[in-house]
Amino acid sequence: MAFDSSAPAGRLSAAHWRKTLAAYRGPQLSRSLLEIAFTLVPLAGFSLAATLLVANGMWLGLVLTIPAAAFLVRMFMLQHDCGHGSLFESRQVNDAVGRVLGVLTLTPYGYWQASHANHHGTSGNLDRRELGAIELMTVEEYQGRSPLGRFLYRFYRHPLVLFAIGPAYMFFLQHRLPIGMMGDRKAWISVMGANLGIVAVIAAGVTVFGAVPFLAVYGATVFMAAAAGVWLFYVQHQFEQTTWARAGSWNLHEAALSGSSFYDLPRPLAWLTANIGVHHIHHLHSRIPFYRLGDALKDYPELRTYSRLGVRESLGCARLALWDEAAGRMIGFKDLRQPA
Repeated sequence: MAFDSSAPAGRLSAAHWRKTLAAYRGPQLSRSLLEIAFTLVPLAGFSLAATLLVANGMWLGLVLTIPAAAFLVRMFMLQHDCGHGSLFESRQVNDAVGRVLGVLTLTPYGYWQASHANHHGTSGNLDRRELGAIELMTVEEYQGRSPLGRFLYRFYRHPLVLFAIGPAYMFFLQHRLPIGMMGDRKAWISVMGANLGIVAVIAAGVTVFGAVPFLAVYGATVFMAAAAGVWLFYVQHQFEQTTWARAGSWNLHEAALSGSSFYDLPRPLAWLTANIGVHHIHHLHSRIPFYRLGDALKDYPELRTYSRLGVRESLGCARLALWDEAAGRMIGFKDLRQPA
């Protein structure tokens, strides 16, 4: 499926929207600081309360790791904005805050920033499925694999692996080494620096609260936040009417607008996820601070019709696994027609 510089009937082009939405770039220092406080204070409060309860034998306190995980997801989104240079005017401040937040989210800031920039620069390009993206096969590629290759891909795309085992592996283990950038000195410095910070946090927590209470709360919070974060990343690009194209017909801005979803979450969830569901606008203009994405939707409500996914519709995305180049859409394994 090829991208076209002209918009579908009744819709304005990505070039038009990129020019129009440029006005929303530029962070406000006071607002950014407030957003950090509104995230860090509840995260610390829920985590501390849960740890104290568990330390006193009240394991029901682990229930508080659910809201703690929600605020940890929000913390990751703040780190995400730092990586795009959109939370503060100064690059140095963005990087400094991002590195600190990366210790809390178990995500090495510099290493993640590089892989995420690759994701933004190649999203929707079938010839550039590289670091920073969920693995995706076309129907033709899948059918050309051996039985073992097809089995392994089916295993990888199983919801239990994608949204539970995979996130745990990524945040607890994979991020401890610069996987995919093993020859990059800066990536090693980023990962090892984050690892040292994480070890320091764990050592302090174990010393103050004890190993079992601290690690139980810490592990449960990170696990749930990781699963939620991967789900958000998944539905932002792995939906039926997303768009992929070969390099010759791929267009960066059209891919951003039509290949990224608008995940229309209820307002509380939109706030907790720092408007990351407004992903089509984010991909079109990554320098827009997350707290201005809602303003753009309010001022231009027609953008709500681009690749919209409600919560109910998003659940069906879990079955999608293959890109059908002939049909120009994502399909599930059950939709696959085996060759004669």
